[in-house]
Formats: sequence, C-alpha cells, structure tokens
Amino acid sequence: MLDESYVGRTLPPSPPFQVGREKVREFATAIGECSPLCHDVAAARAAGHSDLVAPPTFPVVFTMPRIEAFLRDPGFGWRFEGTVHGGQRIDFQRPIYAGDELVTTINVVSLVTRAGTHMLTLRCGVTDADAAPVCETEALLLSQAES
Repeated sequence: MLDESYVGRTLPPSPPFQVGREKVREFATAIGECSPLCHDVAAARAAGHSDLVAPPTFPVVFTMPRIEAFLRDPGFGWRFEGTVHGGQRIDFQRPIYAGDELVTTINVVSLVTRAGTHMLTLRCGVTDADAAPVCETEALLLSQAES
C-alpha cells in the first residue's frame, strides 16, 4: 500500500555527485551528442565555459539513481517492477560543467491513482557546492495499482 503521507515531503539531500570529464564524454557519446563543447576542453573554454559542458539530459545520470532508491523504499510502498517513465522536464539555471559537485534533493509533488494506475510526480532540485541552483527536473512515473 502506498504511503500518501509522502506527498509534499522533501527527502534528505544526496551526497555530492562529482561530474567527471570522462562521464560527460561517455554520456555525450552514448546519446550521439557530437558537440566539441562536450568532448574538447579547449573548445569549451574557447566558447567561454569553465570546462566540458554536459548535454542537457545529463541530470538523469545522477537523479535517476536517487529516484530509484526512493521508489524501492518499502516504506513508500511503490511497486517498482513495471514502472513506466511518463514524462520528464528539465529547467536549467546554468549549464552543468565537468568538475561540478552537485547535490540533488527530491520533492514528492503529487500522487494520484486513476483507472488502476498510480501517477507519481517527483521534482529534483540540483544545486552546486555553493548551494546555488543549477537545474530542476520533474518526472512523471506510472505504476500499476495493486488489485
């Protein structure tokens, strides 16, 4: 049974995630991003950036493991098997750079059950080592309700 008291809660922040150059390059390659800003430090710096620039979908690398850990928490009661990703939004305050140390905080925005499907919206606030906002993600996750 889902614990609806989680709605409105902000979960404890994650430990810092160190954005490595090779992680940025690997992710960019995996998604077919060929921009030199994601692969070549000199090109990124020549364009006015401090280091390699992570592709816009890079936050999934460090937010999704946090989300999965929450969904697998027996205290919440989510049925993880069969979870479907129904939607995603990412809003940036600034680019993510190699060398950033990022902290993610999850907020449980809403939980609705309709037609036998649980619909959960989670918002992740991502800040840097100075606690300055970097981006915010919002994910809609779906799972079959127990019969």
